[in-house]
Amino acid sequence: MIAGGGTGGHLFPGVAVAEELRARLPDAAIRFVGTARGIEARVLPELGWDLEMIEVSGLKTVGVRGLLRGLVRLPRALWQARKVVQRFAPDAVIGVGGYASGPIVLMARLRGIPTAICEQNSIPGLTNKLLGRVVRAVFLSFEESRRFFKAKKIRMIGNPVRRELLQRLGATTTTTPTPSTPMNATAPITILVSGGSQGAVAVNAVASAALIALAHELPIAIIHQTGAADLEATAKRYADAGVPAACAAFIKDMASTYQRADLVIGRAGATTVAELAIAGKPAIFIPYPHAADNHQERNAREMADKGAALSFPQAALTATTLADALRPLIVDPAKRRAMSDAMRALGKPGAAAAVIDWCLAAAESGPIHSHGLARWRSGARACWVWPSRRRSSVSFAARWSWARSMRVAMGSSGGGRGRARAGWASRAPWRAPGARTACRCRR
Repeated sequence: MIAGGGTGGHLFPGVAVAEELRARLPDAAIRFVGTARGIEARVLPELGWDLEMIEVSGLKTVGVRGLLRGLVRLPRALWQARKVVQRFAPDAVIGVGGYASGPIVLMARLRGIPTAICEQNSIPGLTNKLLGRVVRAVFLSFEESRRFFKAKKIRMIGNPVRRELLQRLGATTTTTPTPSTPMNATAPITILVSGGSQGAVAVNAVASAALIALAHELPIAIIHQTGAADLEATAKRYADAGVPAACAAFIKDMASTYQRADLVIGRAGATTVAELAIAGKPAIFIPYPHAADNHQERNAREMADKGAALSFPQAALTATTLADALRPLIVDPAKRRAMSDAMRALGKPGAAAAVIDWCLAAAESGPIHSHGLARWRSGARACWVWPSRRRSSVSFAARWSWARSMRVAMGSSGGGRGRARAGWASRAPWRAPGARTACRCRR
């Protein structure tokens, strides 16, 4: 089960993980869980994946009214998540970020199902910060995000990228990049502009103005993903300037588009950064200034520090500044080649495979118990147990009886109760190595 979404940056790594599992185990049952308001409600049915919905909304950067609305919806979301997990009975649950992943991963953890999260950005969101405390593994993409999670849980694997893109770009990810066409050749330098899966009006405006200016002096070809809301205005801007440009609201075949592009201008979302690293394309990032915890700026900075990209804050960027940054890259193939090599060195094409390796190993080891009361059914009977860290459990009745006998033996005063607890913790038979448990109910 894969939980989360809301944006393409959260959803598509989950799709990459699902594709990897389906490639290995064609009969595996895979289900996504998201919300009706997220991108998953539109994209997943088109891709042929099963999707269940829960009613949940964010608690951060939504204002006071949004916070209250999210808190009111939370109990119902937890109840819905419990039903979803109980009905599907997954062997493992992966949270890919976004507020929909919180209730699902938490309910799976309480049922003893192996859980993990994928954190795509350098600064984790609120949901993953909280879930990182209870899941068994945390898959990271950036070194900067290590400080938010326990070291023993961390797997530094990179951000999963969709299987089709990996296959289409596989040849170029393992070979030395071909030198770009010289500026005086017939073929122009192709520049891709993309503001993400939903577009970005600010990026569209400044990038189109810069490219229109450059098109009158240098041979360039323009591919522009605008987002649905800004398609007409951006296309009109190019047409009025007499500059040909291939504008589209959303580009489905990003693999072919990356292969055609020599340079990329866009946001610094985690999925975009990961795909560019796989494709080995030099980039100019314009981080989204209102991203939670300014994580896009940090994503871009890490890539720029490695020599793979340039980064400009949106507030200070003008069309002239962007054109001045693009001009040396257009006319100098060596600069593009150096940035391309640096970008490709940061790619991690095995990220999705690493997640599935962990899932299969965790499912093989079986469920683990939460540190609290959990109900386990065995046939027609059920009992309440309090599991220990040793993955063995003793019935609640047996533990209560043991505690009561210790209390009787040590006295009923406050100090006696304290001594009883100490004796319980140190001398209870279920804490002894190899001790038999009083209850062996399992799911």
